[in-house]
Amino acid sequence: MKHLKFVGAHVSTAGGVFNAPLNAKEIGAKAFALFTKNQRQWWARPLTEKVIGRFKENLKKAGISPEMVLPHDSYLINLGSPDGEKRRKSLEAFIDEIERCCQLGLKYLNFHPGSSVGKVSEEECLKIVAESVNEAISRTKEVILVIENTAGQGNTVGYRFEHLARIIELVENKERIGVCLDTCHMFAAGYDIRTKEAYEKTMKEFDEIVGFKYLKGMHLNDAKSELGSRVDRHHSIGKGKIGLEAFRLIMNDERLNGIPLILETIDPSIWKEEIELLYSLIEE
Repeated sequence: MKHLKFVGAHVSTAGGVFNAPLNAKEIGAKAFALFTKNQRQWWARPLTEKVIGRFKENLKKAGISPEMVLPHDSYLINLGSPDGEKRRKSLEAFIDEIERCCQLGLKYLNFHPGSSVGKVSEEECLKIVAESVNEAISRTKEVILVIENTAGQGNTVGYRFEHLARIIELVENKERIGVCLDTCHMFAAGYDIRTKEAYEKTMKEFDEIVGFKYLKGMHLNDAKSELGSRVDRHHSIGKGKIGLEAFRLIMNDERLNGIPLILETIDPSIWKEEIELLYSLIEE
């Protein structure tokens, strides 16, 4: 079992995107997430051949396969925006990010589905997201677009498994769509995973509504917020409202083998310890 779980964290790219694999290696990660550009800016300089080469070289040095890297898109992007101009700006930035992943030889791009900004219904927003995804897929190649479930804060969509399923249903090329489950978001959205019984119930629901075949990665975060609060507040593993048992269940769930399991917990200085803790939960 042990070698089938690939745990890591969302590491820094300070000094250059090529530093991310080495930062991952340093904390004993077997997977990692990163931003391929500044996540709080719309545009970034194109990646140079030199930067791409160094990234791929460092990925080899770190002994991490491209399938275990889960890049995250910019926080500014809203593919569900009902405002045509804002949606177009988001879509162009999203396509640029897909191309960056492609250049780096990465397989996935993780994104938040978006927000209705209170201007349209959730269903309408989900349709806009799917239209955006369809256009992005038609204009790019290979990279699988991975929808992250949300906590349901504000007017965001994607906090119900049904929302994820609806987007997938409306996406024409199913080969290029997937899902990433964030434990904190799931919990804040009302899905309990704190006990074996609750965990099995939630995962059964996920499988029936979305399907494990679409699960491409997970974000492992404890939560400062309460169950069903729809407030997105991450905490360190075992220190929040979810508690350690849920993570023990995850680490021993064979359905979660062979995908990147990424920490986005609040204290990067203990990521190494958290990774070790998670591996220690595996029952031989």
